[in-house]
Amino acid sequence: MRVLRFLGLLVCVCSVMAVAADNNLGIKEVNRVKFDTPVRIASVNLPAGEYVVRHTMQGDEHVMVFRRQIGNDEFKVKCTLVPLTQKAPQTQTVYEIAGNDRIVQEMVFRGDKAKHVFEK
Repeated sequence: MRVLRFLGLLVCVCSVMAVAADNNLGIKEVNRVKFDTPVRIASVNLPAGEYVVRHTMQGDEHVMVFRRQIGNDEFKVKCTLVPLTQKAPQTQTVYEIAGNDRIVQEMVFRGDKAKHVFEK
């Protein structure tokens, strides 16, 4: 009986931790994104590829860290969080095209309650 109680408690704790992954900012700490072509985010140029994206804080500033899966290159970009009225139904990236450059203006990840907006 003790084992069953312990397992039940363990399941509850794991559930709470999974829910806590969506922090008080309304976003997940870690996401994944793939760029089929090179892109520019603010003043940072990212090569095409797959990235693990972590949202971190540096003082009062929101910073997204794009870590390339192949080569382990890491790129840091400041962003502004803009609240959404509801959880995002899908992942979305908004680009601006300038000549041959694709410039990321904002990103939204499925399930988040805020979007990431980047300076030009």
